[in-house]
Amino acid sequence: MSMIEKGNNADLGDILVLGPDDGKDYWQPVPANGFISVRIDPEELEIQSPFSLGTQTLPPASYVREHYHPIHDEVLHFIRGEGKARIDGKEYIVKPGVTIFVGRGRRHMFINDSDSELHWLWFIQPNGLEIFFKDIGIDKQPGQPEPEPFPRPANVLEIEKTTAFGPPLKDAYVPRFD
Repeated sequence: MSMIEKGNNADLGDILVLGPDDGKDYWQPVPANGFISVRIDPEELEIQSPFSLGTQTLPPASYVREHYHPIHDEVLHFIRGEGKARIDGKEYIVKPGVTIFVGRGRRHMFINDSDSELHWLWFIQPNGLEIFFKDIGIDKQPGQPEPEPFPRPANVLEIEKTTAFGPPLKDAYVPRFD
């Protein structure tokens, strides 16, 4: 169903229509596990103020490690499941319909402490997060079974530095799943 119509001059931008199974999908390493679907990528489209958009699915007893984006603003809209967002040390319950804006420099993480998948839409500007997900992940094909948990690549710190992340947090919070 994927369709791209390129704008023909400075006054007309591109059009992109994606079906539910379109996009670029990547399995993610521990501790997040699950997968990412990059839906809008400025490498594919001409975007005046580059951003990227996609979804993330986080399985039970998994988390997106605590991190921050030095120059990026991020919006997250939760679609399915329940869990927690931890922002600058404060926890917020996330469930379908909750939207969170995380401005640049704010420490944040997402925790799935439930028995079902946590699924959300993410938007980041400027872009870069989509490159990170591709570089640390494994291509996900339709119908493919979930792989065994796999580690982050050895060069993950370099990947983070060149995409959308600040230096590693020495005092990062690590959730416990009892």
